[in-house]
Amino acid sequence: MIHQFADVKSSDIGAGTNVWQFCVILEKASIGCNCNICAHVLIENDVLVGNNVTIKSGVQLWDGVTIEDNVFIGPNVTFTNDIVPRSKQYPGVFKKTVVRLGASIGANATIIAGHTVGKYSFIGAGSVVTRDVPDHTVWYGNPATQRGYITRTGILLDQAMKNKDGLVCNLED
Repeated sequence: MIHQFADVKSSDIGAGTNVWQFCVILEKASIGCNCNICAHVLIENDVLVGNNVTIKSGVQLWDGVTIEDNVFIGPNVTFTNDIVPRSKQYPGVFKKTVVRLGASIGANATIIAGHTVGKYSFIGAGSVVTRDVPDHTVWYGNPATQRGYITRTGILLDQAMKNKDGLVCNLED
């Protein structure tokens, strides 16, 4: 479903994907199946979005961003693609940013260009990510630092990989 008030130029949008009002999706963007692209989202040309992705309102995916399957992008998450932006001066190639399988990024987080957010990782709301985030880790703060671990199914673990009951957990649980 593409809302009548969305401006969608891309024909590469998978079955079952919903694009809500006031979204702009440029011609060369690729979006997978069963995604939910909420209102007021901008997706540029050199952007890949996998399957089963949720992108909440107010997000812009600039050239060079790849979002893998089953990722959650919270409202107003900010991605950058130019480390030293200047008006009317563009790099030959924009920095690449990858958000890996199953990762979640909380509201108002900022992801600085050129980094990878690892599989099933969790970025807390309002965090500023300035480096690569390993798989299954929890990061928050400004700048974001690792504060624990998270299982594939979303169980938060402390730095010793124990859950709230003090039990050691397997990251694939």
